Amino acid sequence: MAYGRLNPFGLGNPVLLWQQMARIGWESQMVIAMRMAGMMGMVPQDAAEPTRMVAEKADAASEAMFAALKSAGRGDRADQVMAAALRPYRRRTKANVRRLTKKT
Repeated sequence: MAYGRLNPFGLGNPVLLWQQMARIGWESQMVIAMRMAGMMGMVPQDAAEPTRMVAEKADAASEAMFAALKSAGRGDRADQVMAAALRPYRRRTKANVRRLTKKT
């Protein structure tokens, strides 16, 4: 393959990366909606949810930074570094959706 040409078979990682970002965005909106409904009293919510909402942001950011630096330190490609940085956010949004939408 010549340098500078687009490799259609090499698009797997960027497409998966965009898919992961879209899923995080969708689930984040669901979590925000469920938390807002809980704050308005429309759905039952744990009293510690607002505190948890703030605390998890700092934890996720530090985990994402560490994962990105670790991946970059290994010499990974940019899409691999980005995927590593997104993993902590994805794990949290997935867990929050599961927790906030479960039937009580």
